[in-house]
Amino acid sequence: MQPGMSMAAVAMAQGVNANLLRRWVRDSEMKSGTTVVSATTAEAPKAQEAQTLFVPVSLPPPVQPAHVPDVRIELRRGPMAVTVTWPASAVSECAAWMRELLR
Repeated sequence: MQPGMSMAAVAMAQGVNANLLRRWVRDSEMKSGTTVVSATTAEAPKAQEAQTLFVPVSLPPPVQPAHVPDVRIELRRGPMAVTVTWPASAVSECAAWMRELLR
């Protein structure tokens, strides 16, 4: 492998598992007594740093949500039927009430 090459990229290009390639390279280094330069130790060329400028973005005013309908719950047990209407703005309280009711 050449300095700066990514073992993962080489493995992917050849359709080989990257961990398997690393093991083969490590085994080869042990047998030959040489060291392959890995991508983590190689000097990668520095990319030119682009200057980031602030770009103002104008956003439209927030849209008021349309009227949210109330929560309507119908419970039936035998001949008895109960209908409960609950404000949608208080759904967590409605859930707590239902939890207590169904205990």
